[in-house]
Amino acid sequence: MTSPLMDAYSKLVIQRCHKRGILAIGGMAAQIPIKNDDEANAAALEKVRKDKEREVKNGHDGTWVAHPALVQIAMDEFDKHMPKENQLDRLLVDLTINEADLVELPKGSVTEKGVRKNINVGILYTEAWLRGHGAVALYNLMEDAATAEISRTQLWQWLKNEVRLDDHRVLNKTLYTELFNDEVNKLKEIFGKIPNNRLDKAIEIYTQLVENPDFEEFLTLPAYQFI
Repeated sequence: MTSPLMDAYSKLVIQRCHKRGILAIGGMAAQIPIKNDDEANAAALEKVRKDKEREVKNGHDGTWVAHPALVQIAMDEFDKHMPKENQLDRLLVDLTINEADLVELPKGSVTEKGVRKNINVGILYTEAWLRGHGAVALYNLMEDAATAEISRTQLWQWLKNEVRLDDHRVLNKTLYTELFNDEVNKLKEIFGKIPNNRLDKAIEIYTQLVENPDFEEFLTLPAYQFI
């Protein structure tokens, strides 16, 4: 939420809501408590705290979290910086956000690690979704369909445009297939021990979505017929 376009849209939501007397609710911090790793858990909780601090200071009137154990952290930040019931009086009249602000590309590069993560997480979420789970804890983050949508959309866009990775390799069909098959083989080793899994169907759906020359509007549309 700290990238320019995300920051811009978040503040614009507050401005538009408060102009109409509507409460502006912040987003969900994806972090969840981490068991058996105090250092990692402390880092995750601090990310949640900073996220809620940013929201309330920007002008949000409330927020939500991914786990009941995080409610107090959110409450503490909002109670600290929002002594009143809400911040409807903060109209942000001096805030000016235009179309360019809302589509400003984030700075960064495409990496093999990022490609692999999008393949892995996208398939894992799709597999869980096919079994009826809308929210899924993956790698200590609470994920929903938006995660898989972002993952497969990035892969589709990168592959279609054959982007250059940070190590100067071009992400063409050959390289993508190599990385995809490697990640799939890792998942098959894990899911081979799990009964009634939907991994094969998830792989099939995800492959079609990423490799189809025409972009599918929503991941769930072609997947609904399999639940």
